[in-house]
Amino acid sequence: MPETVELDWAYLSGLADRVAHSIAQKWSIVEADDVKQEILLHAYEYRAVIESNYANEDFLWKIFQKAGTQYASRERNYRDLLDDAYYYTPDEAKAALRTFLYTDDELSQIVGKKDDLLRARVTDNIVSARMDAAASLKKLPERYQQLLLRRHVYGLPVPDQPDRQALSRAAVALAQQMNRTLRTRRNAA
Repeated sequence: MPETVELDWAYLSGLADRVAHSIAQKWSIVEADDVKQEILLHAYEYRAVIESNYANEDFLWKIFQKAGTQYASRERNYRDLLDDAYYYTPDEAKAALRTFLYTDDELSQIVGKKDDLLRARVTDNIVSARMDAAASLKKLPERYQQLLLRRHVYGLPVPDQPDRQALSRAAVALAQQMNRTLRTRRNAA
């Protein structure tokens, strides 16, 4: 039976505080105290992992950094949903990618043609969605870019399960990045 380590929560709190302040400097939407609280909650929930790596401060820092960054990302996404501005969905991001095959002239022939009262689609805003997708795609990891282009631009299948799962995550990441691009453009205006 493995030996349990008595955790010094004051030490862990100090480490969480340092990590939280570094995250709050990079993510202006979160307060350091909130990040610290989230990190400590994570440490409590996963205390077995913390106990087994307690002597390795670099490893603890990485665990705390990941928990704090995930919290900041969730907060940013939540704020994006509630800021009363347009919000791209993953399906709309995929639709914007499919327009990459069209020239500007061909795209102008499509705009507004497929909307009806039962289903509204992005077609009237497809030009700006296409621009947001093009700018945002460049900011994604290379694997995500390749999977998105393969499936949604070239129409090729993605045969293996790990790639299909990564493709799903890539579509979500693209939509989130498109929303950041849209918000940045809106704030600059």
